[in-house]
Amino acid sequence: MSIQYEAPLADSYGVADSFPKDFGYGEEEGDIEDSSTSTDSKPRILLMGLRRSGKSSIQKVVFHKMSPNETLFLESTNKIYKDDISSSSFVNFQIWDFPGQVDFFDPTFDYEMIFRGTGALIFVIDAQDDYVEALSRLHLTVSRAYRVNPEINFEVFIHKVDGLSDDHKIETQRDIHQRANDDLADASLEKLHLSFYLTSIYDHSIFEAFSKVVQKLIPQLPTLENLLNIFISNSGIEKAFLFDVVSKIYIATDSSPVDMQSYELCCDMIDVVIDVSCIYGLKEDGSGSAYDKESMAIIKLNNTTVLYLKEVTKFLALVCILREESFERKGLIDYNFHCFRKAIHEVFEVGVSTSRTSGLPAGTPLMKTVALNGTPRSTV
Repeated sequence: MSIQYEAPLADSYGVADSFPKDFGYGEEEGDIEDSSTSTDSKPRILLMGLRRSGKSSIQKVVFHKMSPNETLFLESTNKIYKDDISSSSFVNFQIWDFPGQVDFFDPTFDYEMIFRGTGALIFVIDAQDDYVEALSRLHLTVSRAYRVNPEINFEVFIHKVDGLSDDHKIETQRDIHQRANDDLADASLEKLHLSFYLTSIYDHSIFEAFSKVVQKLIPQLPTLENLLNIFISNSGIEKAFLFDVVSKIYIATDSSPVDMQSYELCCDMIDVVIDVSCIYGLKEDGSGSAYDKESMAIIKLNNTTVLYLKEVTKFLALVCILREESFERKGLIDYNFHCFRKAIHEVFEVGVSTSRTSGLPAGTPLMKTVALNGTPRSTV
């Protein structure tokens, strides 16, 4: 395996260690009473579930680079924590981590205010524990939230499945899916849709699940997917992911099915690039950046597969999977990437100007894009 870098790295993230923990999103802001109104306008993702179900561990592993083994020493959450995730143009939200003992019938708990500004509600169920009580709390939570805000995306993480056999995983998911939907049907809430994911912090499944959750909150997703489809079809690329470098969540991918092994390869490539860059990409005084506009890496595997990483924005990277014979046309790929990168920046810039001039909410989906030869295209 070989890694090639195009240029030295510049600017500063203030990091020096191998994949440092401060190469992340910052610290939690504390409980919601201390929050400012300016950040409360951002879309929210709520992490809910019973005590010790793994909510805080998920947040720490995905967004704060904590080792899964270190999460064993996390204390149980006893108040609502808010984590402001402002990593890039397309990942700009808050995560609110709720303690397991939240009582919706407590008059001091203003659940209407919380649910009204929520984009997604993730309910975490411990698959290794008896989940009867968890299903009851799930039903209470989603039914309350749905009545306040029917637009919320409801996601169920069937968590800690690393200790289960494959057959047990499938059976557990089927049982939870059946019981949860039966409870909704009994309450005449058939229109409420739950999405189910098998997750573990000890593999890439939690990143895959969070990617699916975040994508639903990105109004520009159809435009991004269309741009990726145009890019790979004109470049001889088999698969392409647009990654948020810090969390390894993929913001978008092309329309071909996602193979878990390919996704894991791309995640590992990001780890390698940041690790090596933190060691060799910094200046002697420790200044410099592990990831900037000059960042580029090529990894050639022994099965004629090539992984190609290029910087798109300060926090986004395009990771491509292609064959060696296709990579011989690197000049064409780089030219198409230049057009793709320009289009991504244009999508965001037009979105900001549109929201300012028309009064639409920030992040309103855009209908403008450009072809990979730089020619304006029709509406996506």
